[in-house]
Amino acid sequence: MLAHLLPNVTSMATPEAADVRAFPDVDHLDTWLTAHPAPHPGLWVKVAKKGTGIPSVSAGDVNDAALCHGWITGHRRRLDEAYYLQRITPRRPRSDWSMVNVRRVEELTAAGRMRPGGLAEVDAAKADGRWAAAYESQKEAGVPEDLAAALERSPAAAREFQRLGKTDRYLVVLGLLKARTARTRVARLEKAVARLEAEGHPRQPIEVSSPPSNT
Repeated sequence: MLAHLLPNVTSMATPEAADVRAFPDVDHLDTWLTAHPAPHPGLWVKVAKKGTGIPSVSAGDVNDAALCHGWITGHRRRLDEAYYLQRITPRRPRSDWSMVNVRRVEELTAAGRMRPGGLAEVDAAKADGRWAAAYESQKEAGVPEDLAAALERSPAAAREFQRLGKTDRYLVVLGLLKARTARTRVARLEKAVARLEAEGHPRQPIEVSSPPSNT
């Protein structure tokens, strides 16, 4: 229901209007990305489904190549019985980083696979604090201490939080994790508790990025 607020999701473009390409392996994708640096509108990569026997990059290959060149993965779409489409685009200025991608970039760096575009994005994120502020994934993220304390002070909010599904709980937590200032985090915490306390009202998503910057 609130999946449109998850991190690192690119704006949706139709495959008909965008570039769609297939690559037999990650080296061919790496070559294409080297020849098409940012700025670029993005690409739909055709990924062959398992069991088809078609030479193709895998989802992991696409993610790694994107990170190496300073791009990110976005939407995934079914194409046909043999392929699905994976959207990749250049990372937007000041976009947030996930710990999953931070850890993977560290592995790719150690393997000597990072390219100039990817290294530039890492340097920029380290310089402005986004690297250190990378957020945990839904699988790894727990309930932050300030949210836990606020829920202890508000039984009504705590009950509603417990009723939320995993994704909606994570979006509440993610809004706090992605706050870039203490003031923003406090404001989001107060807003989250107020909405949780409003039992019987339609649930509204909590802002998960620091306006007005894009994620």
